[in-house]
Amino acid sequence: MKKHIYLLAAGSFGMLASPAMAQSYDDPFTGLRVEALAGFDATKAGDTVDDDFNEDNDQSTEGLVYGAAVGYDYAAGPVVVGVEAELTDSTAETDVENGDFEGFGLGDVDVGRDIYVGARLGFVASPDLLLYAKGGYTNARYNIEASFDGEEFGSSVDADGYRVGAGGEYAIGTNSFVKLEYRYSNYSDAELDFEDDIPDVELGEIDTDRHQVMAGVGFRF
Repeated sequence: MKKHIYLLAAGSFGMLASPAMAQSYDDPFTGLRVEALAGFDATKAGDTVDDDFNEDNDQSTEGLVYGAAVGYDYAAGPVVVGVEAELTDSTAETDVENGDFEGFGLGDVDVGRDIYVGARLGFVASPDLLLYAKGGYTNARYNIEASFDGEEFGSSVDADGYRVGAGGEYAIGTNSFVKLEYRYSNYSDAELDFEDDIPDVELGEIDTDRHQVMAGVGFRF
């Protein structure tokens, strides 16, 4: 009799433990998330417009990128799928280095806001660690300051492109996390937008590369 009781108790414990283990396995990477982001931002001329004849002219600009993101993830066993949106800004701007103007093909600009919408696919490498790849659409703005006949004209280049990346997310408890990722963006279509009532101008095809290393901290609901 006691043997049957012990077997029944062991079986009941196993049935209760399995859902608990599954829940702890899935929960850190399921649900709505918000996060703050910051990292390194580098924009440079793509291969088709890069200056290959002057080794000292790297045609790039670097700075700090910062912003926020929101997303939603769903874990199905060890596989996690999600969607996300992001808004960032940057301190990068063109300058002159060693006598060369680092314009990366877009002129005298400072890097402005960037909008990203995409998806990610991940694998739970351990109960607290998610490794993932991501991709989606990005729209970057490059602010231009120009003058003519003593009058200042404000304009910007709005560039459309794609982004791909990969990273890791580490759960701290059940509701917060930290992350680190690398992402590459390429912009291939652009429009020149003017202030006031001046009509916008389609610039057509461009070739601008963007490399970012981003760290983030977030909270999951």
